[in-house]
Amino acid sequence: MATLKVRKLKSFPAEISVPGDKSISHRAAMFAGMADGTTIIDGFLPSEDCLCSVKAMQAMGAIVEPLEEVEGIGLVKLAITGTGPKLKAPSAPVDCGNSGTTMRLLSGILAGQDFTTELFGDASLSRRPMKRVADPLTLMGAKIEGQGEKLCAPLRITGGPLQHIHYTLPMASAQVKSAILLAGLFATGKTTVIEPVATRNHTERIMSHFGVKWLRDGNAVSVYGGQVPRATDIVVPGDISSAAFWMVAAAASPDQQITLKNVGLNPTRTGVINVLLRMGAHITHSETTTDGEPRGNVIVKGGELNATVIGGAEIPNVIDELPILAVAAALARGNTLIKDAQELRVKETDRIAAVAENLRRMGVQVLEFEDGMEIVGGAPLQGATISTYHDHRIAMAFAIAGMFAEGETTIEGTECITTSYPGFEHDLSLFLKGDSGAPPIPVLSRVTRPVATRLRTGEI
Repeated sequence: MATLKVRKLKSFPAEISVPGDKSISHRAAMFAGMADGTTIIDGFLPSEDCLCSVKAMQAMGAIVEPLEEVEGIGLVKLAITGTGPKLKAPSAPVDCGNSGTTMRLLSGILAGQDFTTELFGDASLSRRPMKRVADPLTLMGAKIEGQGEKLCAPLRITGGPLQHIHYTLPMASAQVKSAILLAGLFATGKTTVIEPVATRNHTERIMSHFGVKWLRDGNAVSVYGGQVPRATDIVVPGDISSAAFWMVAAAASPDQQITLKNVGLNPTRTGVINVLLRMGAHITHSETTTDGEPRGNVIVKGGELNATVIGGAEIPNVIDELPILAVAAALARGNTLIKDAQELRVKETDRIAAVAENLRRMGVQVLEFEDGMEIVGGAPLQGATISTYHDHRIAMAFAIAGMFAEGETTIEGTECITTSYPGFEHDLSLFLKGDSGAPPIPVLSRVTRPVATRLRTGEI
């Protein structure tokens, strides 16, 4: 079991470039695999989760060519030649690892194929509910079998001709919405998904980028069947969910400043900035739009943070950032309330329970609710032994907490960090080693034959 030991913050690097956006990398790989032609993906996030999506498309006929890698991070540029919309039956069950995004979005694609596929994952993924995806896909005509009442993995999906549906989501979920829209590409007529509140819209934006027409009317998103994605190159911006860790570290550090380079600024993902601004953080950013996604540099100046309430319609916009925002709450003055966040219970772990337990270990008073928690901020944090519960966001959030704690914080089970942020420990070291200069800029090196071989054999 990997461990990470963290001591109190020493200094700040001038700037950091975070790896590519996880949500966009997944979708780029899938649309490229379904497209007619070859797509070059630059800025790809080579996390274990995203590589599961690449290898899944490869197993179903897409041709993957590694192009460039960064030492310590991995493959950041690749070419994918798609099969057109009709994939080939894989020769073995498809491993989704720890990636709920891979399993749920791929279910939508497989619902429209004329073969049967089995999807499986690790122990954590196998506990996550898939019925929320299976129900609408079954209404469209697919046959989906799983384990227990929640229809957990492994899933057995038998695809075929699909009928369009007009479906109201029972919960706000970008993954379920995306699965239905992907299935809608293989259905007759117009498939419509109605969201209770707007969720992240990376699928809609990437559909536009790949030439797929779709419509939005209020909270209803529709797509017409029979469209074939058109191969087109894409540059992935940095992941704002990864940048959020450094935003909180800087925001809670008076007299410090950091610039986060080329961060994705999709309005459905910038809730973390809005919450920190409400807490008193000083954050500014530039913005441009490339390949359908807003992006820019984010500058954070440190100061005193104040408590706030996080809930309601903003929750889908900050669902992945709530663990690190809980750490920000512990560092703020006053009591912060997080509510309406039941979805945290069914992530890689029960994130409400995991955050509450680990904050208590560090001396923070926390009152836990079914849909969130109340955090009493302002007390000095104490070093502690932290359990990640095999959850990458818990691991990274409490690495940041450890930077503000007295004594040493030991985080157990940090191998999970690579599911979303390869290179996190390197970037963390820039804060802890006491150097004040800007971080070194990694040099892209042309991929070698052994790297291409490792991709084919499943080693990366």
